[in-house]
Amino acid sequence: MKPICTKNRAIGILGGSFNPAHAGHLHISLYALKKYKLDCVWWLVSPQNPLKDAKSLADYDKRLASARSVAAAHPRIIVSDMEQKMGHN
Repeated sequence: MKPICTKNRAIGILGGSFNPAHAGHLHISLYALKKYKLDCVWWLVSPQNPLKDAKSLADYDKRLASARSVAAAHPRIIVSDMEQKMGHN
């Protein structure tokens, strides 16, 4: 699912390495959706977390796939590879 950009939407952003994505990511996202009455939460999968050793991270495509898999049943959680496409490391 691609993010829909419209006016007056409340969007939460959860950035991280998602190495791998897990129930904790899902739990805080679902909590934020309810608590802050968000329209959606975007998971921004970081190509390289500057606080983590690159050798400790799984391949980016595997991390992105794990995020998509964990979020698949939740249409208001949108997994994005925006940082990679923009060339951010």
